[in-house]
Amino acid sequence: VQLQASGGGLVQAGGSLRLSCVASRRAFSNHAVAWFRQAPGKEREIVAARSWSGRNTYFADTVKGRFTISGDGTKNTVYLQMNSLKPEDTAVYYCAARHDVSGRRYYTDRMEYSYWGQGTQVTVSS
Repeated sequence: VQLQASGGGLVQAGGSLRLSCVASRRAFSNHAVAWFRQAPGKEREIVAARSWSGRNTYFADTVKGRFTISGDGTKNTVYLQMNSLKPEDTAVYYCAARHDVSGRRYYTDRMEYSYWGQGTQVTVSS
């Protein structure tokens, strides 16, 4: 499975961006997915995660209420909608996926993911 992340850019604080992660094939039909981010000098951290059924989601406290994660199976794409962006959201954002048979689980540990996109830079100016 290959993942291609896009949609990053430069935005002012309070603005919005939508990141996209496209899978090379119909991977998201039986894969849990997540978005992570890594700021300079910091470890990669979980931002949001979603079970492949879409019924269960997780958001880090730092983004809860501002970010949403969704999927479009017809386009093999997972989205991260980011609203009310803050300068501390500045980071490289990565999408990740892993096989999951249950359809109900999401995963928050980066070590649990097998497939990664290349990352897309998000910069929020104050």
